[in-house]
Amino acid sequence: MTSDPNTLNATSRPRGHDFRQRPLSAAEARTLGTLMEKARTVPDSYPLTLNTLVTGCNQKSSRDPVMQLAEAHVLEALDGLRAIHLVLESSGSRVTRFEHNFMRAVAVPEQSAVLLGMLMLRGPQTAGELRLNTERWYKFLDIASVDGFLEEMQDRSDEKGGPLVVKLPRAPGAREQRWAHLLCGPVDAALLTPGPSAGSGASATEDDVIALTRRLAQLEDTVATLQDQMKNLHEQLGLSQPGQE
Repeated sequence: MTSDPNTLNATSRPRGHDFRQRPLSAAEARTLGTLMEKARTVPDSYPLTLNTLVTGCNQKSSRDPVMQLAEAHVLEALDGLRAIHLVLESSGSRVTRFEHNFMRAVAVPEQSAVLLGMLMLRGPQTAGELRLNTERWYKFLDIASVDGFLEEMQDRSDEKGGPLVVKLPRAPGAREQRWAHLLCGPVDAALLTPGPSAGSGASATEDDVIALTRRLAQLEDTVATLQDQMKNLHEQLGLSQPGQE
């Protein structure tokens, strides 16, 4: 079954704030962010199989921090996310597939969901970095529009579930302040240290970085899709999976 990432499942609750009753774990945030990413970057392969989802969670690029989640960890994260209506399990296929239900469960617009998904995958970022990194997900008009959605989420009322992001204090030597999501609870003080992308010595233009980022992400998506197809083929032929002989 292929789902439109922008279409909300009619069986889901119209609004929900259960996720605010407890912070997401790091594995849950990575799993959820990966589903949100792949819904937009590889829609033909979405919803995702468990194998493709694990591969996406453990990507070496476009992830901060890089994680090495075992299949059991991702399954546990999926169970937790399903319990609070952030993930749905697809039926009607030989292989179980998973899709996110973020916009409906959290009651946020598409643009806010995109920003939160990227923050879950790559950690604290400036508005400019978010605009650049989400280019394949959603094309924001300018940095001001990114700031507008971030500020709206920071000012979210308790009645609607409370703030979803926080603007971090400007780090020493940094030109801009970074934003962090609050889905995993209060931000750890260690995150106030600027990451590798916070420096000001980059010489590449924004267009160069966008092109390279797009090319790398497309290659990663292609590899993940091929791995998924190979696994399905082995299952259909009754062959053992590579490395399991």
